[in-house]
Amino acid sequence: MPIAYLRGLTGRRRDERSDRHLAYYLAFVAGATNAGGFLAVKQYTSHMTGIVSRMADSVALGDVDVVLSALGALLSFVTGAACSAILIHWGRRKGLQSEYALPLLLESALLLVFGLLGGNLEHHEWLFVPASVMLLCCIMGLQNAIITKLSHATIRTTHVTGMVTDIGIEIGKMIYWNRADSDPVLPRIHGDRGRLGVLVSLVGLFFVGGIAGAIEFKRLGFSATLFLAAILLLLALIPILDDLIPLLIKEKTNEH
Repeated sequence: MPIAYLRGLTGRRRDERSDRHLAYYLAFVAGATNAGGFLAVKQYTSHMTGIVSRMADSVALGDVDVVLSALGALLSFVTGAACSAILIHWGRRKGLQSEYALPLLLESALLLVFGLLGGNLEHHEWLFVPASVMLLCCIMGLQNAIITKLSHATIRTTHVTGMVTDIGIEIGKMIYWNRADSDPVLPRIHGDRGRLGVLVSLVGLFFVGGIAGAIEFKRLGFSATLFLAAILLLLALIPILDDLIPLLIKEKTNEH
């Protein structure tokens, strides 16, 4: 990828195109992580609706172990989102070009940690399965918060329910019958074809990522996380170097 393109994807200066393209990459990664994670721990970790519902059912049934497990997953998702917000605002206060790249770098590192945990799942399942679930939930919260912050809450990459709902809304507006004899003062109803295209693309890429993640995890095991971590590292690298290189040059100058 051209350096200017990568800089635009995760750099400080944003536009609608760069937000959209970054969301496409992250939707693919989220789908792959979610599907691969399911094969590893038998649980989807990208949506909190199911986890909160599971926790409520378990409270009613008196299953304390499941309640605690679901609560840990929920708090991990919140923690990931909080970490993302902290890194973004810290980078913004420092005037860094990498304010959005820093959470991606952390996500890449956490995916590598998940890959390392995987080697111990069979031997210490009682410990590493819950730890892996919490880690994956943290990764999902981290990523969803990144795209939510930079797009001002107009784009999501892990929350497919919301995207599918928005697709239905746009389709409904597109097929709405604006009657000729309706009140001319009232605005006509029109669907946003551009937004619909973005939403369909995001859901499609989440699905394709899920297929790729499941296939690669089945074929390579936890080594498949290396590919996903590499994608995130590539996306984050240029803005981080834009911040690091001037610091290194300044240090070299001061030494002389």
